[in-house]
Amino acid sequence: MGLAMGLLAPSARGVMPPLPKPVSYNRDVRPILAENCFYCHGQDPNHRKKNLRLDQADSAYTKAIVPGDADESALVERIFIDKSDEQMPPPDSHRHLSPEQKQVLKRWVAEGAQYEQHWAYVAPARPALPHVDRKGWVRNPIDAFVLAKLETEGLSPSPEADPITLMRRVTLDLTGLPPTPAEVDAYLADSKKPGAYERLVDRLLASPAYGERMALPWLDAARYADSNGFQQDGDTYQWVWRDWVVRALNADMPFDEFSTDQLAGDLLPNATTDQKIASAFNRNHLLNGEGGAIAEEQRNIILFDRVDTTATTWLALTVACAQCHDHKFDPITQRDYYSLMAAFNQVPETGVPGGGPGRIRVAAPYIELPTDENKATIARLEAELKSADKEADATKRFEAELVKWEPTVTPETPDIDRALLPILREKPEERTKAEAAQLKNGLRKHFEKKVWPKIAAKDPALKRANELKDQLARYKNEEVPRVMIMSDAKHRDTHILDRGNYETPKEKVSFATPAFLPPMPKDAPKNRLGLARWLFMPENPLTARVQANRYWQDFFGVGLVKTSEDLGVQSEMPVHQDLLDWLAVEFRQPSIPDSDDCKSEISNLKSEISESGDCCSGLPHAWSMKHIHRLIVTSATYRQSSRVTPALLARDPENRLLARGGRFRMPAMVLRDVALATSGLLDRRIGGKPVYPYQPEGIWDSLAITKERDFTYPQSHGADLYRRSLYTFWRRTVAPADVFDNSNRQTCRVRLAVTCTPLHALTTLNDPTWVEAARVLAAHAMESSPDTDARLTFAFRQVLAREPHETELKILRHMFDRQRSFYADVRKAAEAATSVGDSPPAKDLDVTDHAALSAVCLAILNLDEALTHE
Repeated sequence: MGLAMGLLAPSARGVMPPLPKPVSYNRDVRPILAENCFYCHGQDPNHRKKNLRLDQADSAYTKAIVPGDADESALVERIFIDKSDEQMPPPDSHRHLSPEQKQVLKRWVAEGAQYEQHWAYVAPARPALPHVDRKGWVRNPIDAFVLAKLETEGLSPSPEADPITLMRRVTLDLTGLPPTPAEVDAYLADSKKPGAYERLVDRLLASPAYGERMALPWLDAARYADSNGFQQDGDTYQWVWRDWVVRALNADMPFDEFSTDQLAGDLLPNATTDQKIASAFNRNHLLNGEGGAIAEEQRNIILFDRVDTTATTWLALTVACAQCHDHKFDPITQRDYYSLMAAFNQVPETGVPGGGPGRIRVAAPYIELPTDENKATIARLEAELKSADKEADATKRFEAELVKWEPTVTPETPDIDRALLPILREKPEERTKAEAAQLKNGLRKHFEKKVWPKIAAKDPALKRANELKDQLARYKNEEVPRVMIMSDAKHRDTHILDRGNYETPKEKVSFATPAFLPPMPKDAPKNRLGLARWLFMPENPLTARVQANRYWQDFFGVGLVKTSEDLGVQSEMPVHQDLLDWLAVEFRQPSIPDSDDCKSEISNLKSEISESGDCCSGLPHAWSMKHIHRLIVTSATYRQSSRVTPALLARDPENRLLARGGRFRMPAMVLRDVALATSGLLDRRIGGKPVYPYQPEGIWDSLAITKERDFTYPQSHGADLYRRSLYTFWRRTVAPADVFDNSNRQTCRVRLAVTCTPLHALTTLNDPTWVEAARVLAAHAMESSPDTDARLTFAFRQVLAREPHETELKILRHMFDRQRSFYADVRKAAEAATSVGDSPPAKDLDVTDHAALSAVCLAILNLDEALTHE
């Protein structure tokens, strides 16, 4: 058993299993050195001790290692020595090598101390499909790699999940919504024919709900929110970009195009409006509008955020520490960091918001995108203003009053613009043409803003025209979407900053990609567009791997590399590296057709499937996200039951060997959508401005409230209350209270922790969304049949897709009887339970039965099976 496998399955006595021969630097040695040695003996020259680098063979061989001779190697001597002043790692470093780790290093040196390039920094090549014994289990190449590993470890895959469990799993995974009983029945009827499951998958991939579900992890990576953050948290219109993401995913936009548009859509030749909207990816950052914010400091913070977000999203590199010094572990220098930042340093922005009066606070550059509703409202207001202006003869009277007022202006005029004072103090004949024009324009603005409203207030007709003018201006400012986008309109020099301090620039740098990775093509533009093209070069070792790993994470709860945010030298060595590499190459260069009718025969596994596709037609396009998703969910690996035996749990508790299906609690945003969908409350409209579902009273009270800003929570009503969670307004300073374990949307997050606290259960048992969904589901169940068991079965199927077993039905019936007994004695409680939420209460239903069944439905929504990806 290899070391990686041994870490998954330590023996009962804690004895380390024997290492394979030879010891592998990447698999066995690098993790030990990275954790214990590279901090002082790595690439950062500012922290390096004794000028010794253990991350490079030349330095290590010169100063610490004699390849093949452990007895003569200082490295081996110093890790085994007992003297505290000579021991490595030093005792005061708080790092400690176990006896087993010391033996690994000693054996490695004795075997020749061969260094290897970090696996993730080598461009993936399509590996040949491995030989397996159980050929009949393999449905596509994914299974060949998984099965080969299982057979090596003496394990067998789990049986396929039952049809209903599998249908519910894949429907939730691809659409974020549960299947309806009618859809389950139709699938079961179709399952008697070959290819039924594949046809189901194709229908789900074609569903508009697919883009909404797949947008969720991308929005976390993009740190998307509907407000800027900080005190007096201004609202934005970045939801227009969110809708672009959903459309692009539903259209299966190739991932290279999807990425290029978001990184550099504004730089494409003849960029379309959609491509400019896509570039808003890198305007989703926090924007500090606090009074004490220093604009240039905030602009640099935004730049740092863009570099970190781009590196994490596409490269899975942790580059943030290189802002201040060379990376301690990965070969990323401070020069690399600022050379990359140069691509984002040409945006004509100040670093602080400024969008005029009203609630909206955006920062240039942006584009205005009035909706059809906006256009209609503006046209109506303009027509009313034109009529009122004509009735009051406002334009003529404004000009006349302005002419009368101008000669009265002196430097002592109250509130006059200070910039005009030097000009006013000059004699008219001494003013230059530019000064005269500046004065005329400044006085007109002052008159319009300060003087004219007072004059108009004395005349009803003028007052009406003035009010309409103000109303039109406010509407355009507050209601017409202004989407912040990227632009390279302002050239700036970029410098390495001393310890990341924008006030102490050092050497000037120009744009370049990290030096340790393959260089950009010579003809690539030196800007964000060149960066985007570099990401998708075949030589780039990271982009395809990173995304393939994250797609696996979406469907199995954990990536083939657990640290999906970091594929650097401190990441784990993947158990299924060949599978990850195969998926990466397949993503960028498909060889497997999506059509069942022309799939290559792979059951004999004699050779790799032809990359040319000559054997058939119907190959998907390169970088097709739907293709990779389809491959994963149609594999036998994905279709396994998630049930786990005690022996398998002890052997592989985290399911890294993939001997069973993935089992994990679903994201909170999906769970809310499931509750709404199963009750029939869900409004399935796609896109549009954010909505405000139920939240605790006073949830925004902690924010500053001024005359200009009203931070009371404007709860939605009607259909808007029941939109998908994707459309919930996300205020960065006070995130939605019913969303747990999600990103805070303040920084890029690509791997979310799944925690288990009482707050989760308190939400799903008490939040108005779940309580209302339960009582509406109960009403539908009561309307479906007069029989109690039939009602319970109806509700159970709506949530879990299957019918309850007799034992389960007995428990549900017992709970219903107990709840009915309680509510029969406390009618007010029954009335309260059946009136939660804004949806109309059910009519002509026995309130006691309805309340009791609502409690049972809420319990069903909170079953482990209901909350878990089974």
